[in-house]
Amino acid sequence: MSEWPARILLLLALMAGPAHAHDAPHDERLPTIGQAPDFTLVSQDGRPVSLHDFRGKVVAIAFIFTYCTDVCPMLTAHMASVQEKLSSTFGSKIVFVSITVDPERDTPGVLKEYAQNFGADIKGWWFLTGNPEAVHEVGRKYGVIAKKTANGDVDHTLLTSLVDPDGILRVQYLGVRFDLEEFRGDLLSLLDESK
Repeated sequence: MSEWPARILLLLALMAGPAHAHDAPHDERLPTIGQAPDFTLVSQDGRPVSLHDFRGKVVAIAFIFTYCTDVCPMLTAHMASVQEKLSSTFGSKIVFVSITVDPERDTPGVLKEYAQNFGADIKGWWFLTGNPEAVHEVGRKYGVIAKKTANGDVDHTLLTSLVDPDGILRVQYLGVRFDLEEFRGDLLSLLDESK
């Protein structure tokens, strides 16, 4: 995200989709943005994966790319640390989905290696790619704008979305410096709501 100033990326993200920052106090229900856009992409194992496959579970959706050298590895590492703190709920009731913004380079094999490098538990974490047009359309529907740079990298908005067990988009975190305990608490809060 080196070339675009953060405020321009935020402005573009807000114009492109449903980006709502999370600011609800912990004693209040998280906001409802609307129906989460469904998608079908290809996993790190080469299998089709759709958002509706996770109905009944809380889903955290992030947009990354494996050749990124700054914010994407930081976000993935943060998510890996939260994955560990979720213990038995991870995979069974809460799942993570990381979608590449660089599908031309991020093949299933590349994503699988990336997942292994970060200690992702593949019982509850999917890394997705697919046809570039389909991938970019999913990003657009979630408010993510991605643009190839001259050196082949990708500048993109960094949004992490939480989807509740009913498939409703509830909150989006902008950037990578959000509070990880709050993130974990929000995942558990959405799980508790569904009981």
